[in-house]
Amino acid sequence: MDIIINHLSKKFGEKQVLKDFSLRIKEGTSLTIMAPSGKGKTTLLKILAGLETADEGYIEGLENKKISIVFQEDRLCPALNALDNIRLVCGKEMKGNQIYQELETVGLKGNEKYPIRDLSGGMKRRIAIVRALIVPYDILLLDEPFSGLDIENKRKMINYIKEKNKTRPMILVTHDPWEAETMENQTIFL
Repeated sequence: MDIIINHLSKKFGEKQVLKDFSLRIKEGTSLTIMAPSGKGKTTLLKILAGLETADEGYIEGLENKKISIVFQEDRLCPALNALDNIRLVCGKEMKGNQIYQELETVGLKGNEKYPIRDLSGGMKRRIAIVRALIVPYDILLLDEPFSGLDIENKRKMINYIKEKNKTRPMILVTHDPWEAETMENQTIFL
């Protein structure tokens, strides 16, 4: 089923961040949204995720869909290690060896049991991405997921996302034209 965004508008006080925005996202489409800061990209993702409500307009096609999201901030629990942060979203039924394997794939072998607060920003980003992709979901939302990563780790994480998210819809928000091009998504500008 397509995702249909109909005449979405959102203000924060007097600041209009989305105005009469409409878009049809065909089923299975991967999309990159680009715009300058403050133009409503993050707000749009939050509305799609149900974390924010639009002032006007509506969205169709998300009913009964599981949404996974990578926020601009890592939103990890600093006292917990990588394994426990991931287990928070996938539950105990997921085997530890599967989590270890995912962390190894993104270059974090040997860092699984350190508290998040002791890891670098780039390590935290990779854990946040693994956490979003390891759970069952129907739609993936990515809000500046590669910030803080060097070029080698950006490439690694882009390949990881493309491999894990082959057929499900994805919406990536970025300022970086290289990221948009490398993800090979359809790109729109807000």
